[in-house]
Amino acid sequence: MTMLNVQLKTAFIVLLASYTFSSCTTVDIYEKTVPIPGHKWLNNYRPEFSFEIKDTSVPYNIYFVIRHTEKYNYNNIYINLISKQPGADSIIKQQKDIPLATNEKGWLGTGMDDIYEQRWNLSSSQGSYFSKAGVYTFSIEQIMRENPLEHVMNVGLRIEKKPL
Repeated sequence: MTMLNVQLKTAFIVLLASYTFSSCTTVDIYEKTVPIPGHKWLNNYRPEFSFEIKDTSVPYNIYFVIRHTEKYNYNNIYINLISKQPGADSIIKQQKDIPLATNEKGWLGTGMDDIYEQRWNLSSSQGSYFSKAGVYTFSIEQIMRENPLEHVMNVGLRIEKKPL
């Protein structure tokens, strides 16, 4: 084989491998986290997230993202996920109970030193479908009995196409 053929063959293999691996990844649509002032989440502070959906034919995963310290007082968090679709005046409010720790495993998610982050999938196993193309707005409200809810550093939302 000539040197040119070896180089072409190598380039083809590299190109094929990069295409194969890139086609297996998920397509991120949106992710944003916001800091909680003073790490004390007041129940009237409702971070808002807006993003555009263009493709309504595919399912999406909707993740609630939370970052807290090890001093957080509870094994879970109750939130309201409030959503408004394009062109609508009304909102949809869903209450969610999100586990953050178990007695057996301790804190869930990933941790570094005394900080833990968790992404909790709020979608069903089939994913969530958006009925209209356009800009959606979500807000997150903490509805725990403690107000302010201490030791919460950041909360956020991640929307991605569900892998097939």
